[in-house]
Amino acid sequence: MSHRESPPPIESVVRHLILGLGEDPDREGLLKTPQRVARALEYLTKGYAQDPKEVINDALFTEDYQEMIVLRDLDFFSLCEHHILPFFGKAHVAYIPKHRIVGISKLARLVDVYSRRLQVQERLTTQIANTLMDTLDPLGVAVVLQAEHLCMRMRGVEKQNSVVVTSAMLGAFRSHQETRQEFMTLVHSGNTR
Repeated sequence: MSHRESPPPIESVVRHLILGLGEDPDREGLLKTPQRVARALEYLTKGYAQDPKEVINDALFTEDYQEMIVLRDLDFFSLCEHHILPFFGKAHVAYIPKHRIVGISKLARLVDVYSRRLQVQERLTTQIANTLMDTLDPLGVAVVLQAEHLCMRMRGVEKQNSVVVTSAMLGAFRSHQETRQEFMTLVHSGNTR
């Protein structure tokens, strides 16, 4: 290394990783890779620096509305905590307000806050649902995530067309079959993607 300032820890680790793979980190194509990887990882894990409840709390409104609100087909991207490989897909989020609604863009932001961390899909699903339940105090919350995992596609069993589906049903979505069914119908209606 030159006499410049020593690199931040992530850059140093990536440099050692490149060496461990048998490559030359000083090769032209790899020279800036440690910095690029460090910036990419900082962005992909920026959810650690965000408070999920703060994302929602500044957009709560009192409203006399007690019907289902569904936001479907939200793209999300995350990193599997087991292999630090991406998993990505669609999130479908619904709630039935009791006395408070939240700005719909905040539902998308909440998904981003939790997905921008090292994750497993199961935890990601329940974190989104539990935060909405705790913050909004609604009659019910439903979250369904459909995701493709590169750890399944690129290594191990190498199953190319597998999709993992997880769900969290709280309150009325858990206790009322009709409510759960209405949500699932709304999620799948017009779904041509």
